[in-house]
Amino acid sequence: MTTRRAALALLALPAAVLAAPDPLVARLQAQADAWDRAIVAKNRAAIEANMADDFRQIDARGNVETKASFVDGLVSPDLQLDPYSVEDFDVRLYGDTALLSGRSRMTGRYQGRPFSTHYRYIDIYVKRGGAWKIVSVQISPIPE
Repeated sequence: MTTRRAALALLALPAAVLAAPDPLVARLQAQADAWDRAIVAKNRAAIEANMADDFRQIDARGNVETKASFVDGLVSPDLQLDPYSVEDFDVRLYGDTALLSGRSRMTGRYQGRPFSTHYRYIDIYVKRGGAWKIVSVQISPIPE
């Protein structure tokens, strides 16, 4: 088939076929959405189930958190998060590694005091033993 005929054949396809999402991207987005819901609900088991044992987070101040300290902070009675959404969500795949990034505006209360943050993040997932687990999170504040 010539290049021109191939291009014409692509133009004849419905837009839905051309824009069909990658099933893995859809799966990772659903997994990330479920993790966000588990965090808001303080569901320790669901939060931990999405995480690799060697998980690390680099927070907005450059501190490094382990899986245990990260989860302990999320489920602490001092922290109450409001439901939040992700903007500019993007997934990039590199074999058995996936980079999930976006922006979030998070509100809630810490020790009874209201807070509001706006940040960009990147979550790194790795496929191990057939399961995708988050191994690293880094967040960067976005000034208002």
